[in-house]
Amino acid sequence: MVKKIAMTLLCTVLGSSVYAGNFSTAKGFIGLEVGAATVQGDKAPDFFNDNFDYEGDAIEYGVRIGAQTHEWRTTLAFDYYDSSDDDQNVEKGYLMFDYFFLADEEAAFKPFIGANIGYANYESTDIEGSGFIYGGQVGFAYNVAESLDLDLSYRYSLSDADALDHVSSIVFGFNYLY
Repeated sequence: MVKKIAMTLLCTVLGSSVYAGNFSTAKGFIGLEVGAATVQGDKAPDFFNDNFDYEGDAIEYGVRIGAQTHEWRTTLAFDYYDSSDDDQNVEKGYLMFDYFFLADEEAAFKPFIGANIGYANYESTDIEGSGFIYGGQVGFAYNVAESLDLDLSYRYSLSDADALDHVSSIVFGFNYLY
């Protein structure tokens, strides 16, 4: 419970400081993302294996919308993970805050570190659970054109749901800046 409260307060402070002084310089964006994800969650037991904990790999994809300045980025994202081979399905909604460090206003290459908080719904055979997720991400964004950013990041999120332990992803995304 303390971790949830601390992460919520951190995200609130970061989110409110993003636009406090730089609202007029912020650019909005919409984008898509695709990634290779690993999900660890419960799965229905079989007769040969009594281990309820299962880790599966599959592709996730999603949409994102947000705003960014040359120092900060705030993103609202929805991701979908479906692995028919492993019989796992996860829908995640995130609010992410990224800080571009070592980058000036004119830099095309911008490394970032950030935090995420959200909600996830996990489903497997005869198992369903949902709850809060929280974690962090690290990566870099590259400004290809005046209105197009590409980014590559690693995202790790823990869950408080009984059926879902954690999700880790390597995510490639692109954003159209307007």
